[in-house]
Amino acid sequence: MTSFKPGPLSDTNLREADLPSGTLRVLQITDTHLYADPVGTLLGINTLESFRQVIQHFRDFHWPLDLLLATGDLVHDASPQGYGLIAEMLGSFDVPVFCLPGNHDAPQEMRRHLRGNLVRTDSVIDHGDWRFIMLDSVIPGQEGGHLARDQLGLLDSALASTERHTFVCLHHQPVAIGSAWIDTMAVSNPEPFFEIIDRHDHVRGVLWGHVHQTYDVLRNNVRLMASPSTCVQFAPGVDTFQVDEEPPGFRMLALLPNGSIRSEVIRINDIPHGLEYASPGY
Repeated sequence: MTSFKPGPLSDTNLREADLPSGTLRVLQITDTHLYADPVGTLLGINTLESFRQVIQHFRDFHWPLDLLLATGDLVHDASPQGYGLIAEMLGSFDVPVFCLPGNHDAPQEMRRHLRGNLVRTDSVIDHGDWRFIMLDSVIPGQEGGHLARDQLGLLDSALASTERHTFVCLHHQPVAIGSAWIDTMAVSNPEPFFEIIDRHDHVRGVLWGHVHQTYDVLRNNVRLMASPSTCVQFAPGVDTFQVDEEPPGFRMLALLPNGSIRSEVIRINDIPHGLEYASPGY
């Protein structure tokens, strides 16, 4: 029987001094929506400037990193210039960075430019006591997602070949989050995804982007999480598109050697200038 219950939306024990030895300190950024043009805007926000503010906020106030996860919609116009720019920005963290595509990305173009050195698009990564599985849920030309047979096979084999605590990442939400309009753009085949997850009791968490809002529940003791965008936010719990009056943000994760997860969503102090609150969509 599937069991859902609310997750701890804001863990309070993420201070560096409280983390046991062997903890992986992970940053998730998502839905940066950069452009080839550095003055490109999404719903009135300069996405590059907003991303810079998010990066600066993290560096000013939060602990050092071991790993960064970038969960899609990295470049809104899927341009080589945009991917070159984000590769440079993510590489500046000086830790391994693993990226997966979103529906606004061009997966092949993204992989062509985000390869080598610290910024990569590997599907399976082992780091410390943890394995990370990065799935591609993109359907070319569509907003919604789907996990193709090869991606489900990759998930199953990557889980079967390790006993490490495992963290699964993708772009589209595999569960309904309660916003009717964006739940029409979820993973179209969550059943085989969760059948695989349920067969492997070392899966600890599933993480995604796409929804531009916070989500945190426990499903059969696996933590399911979504996170805010580094630019525009979507209002939660509404039937039609609505911009949220929340600032951009990111998710911090502490992955402990015993398999437990501590996590907190952090937002910058101010909403970037120019946000078009009344927009009917984008």
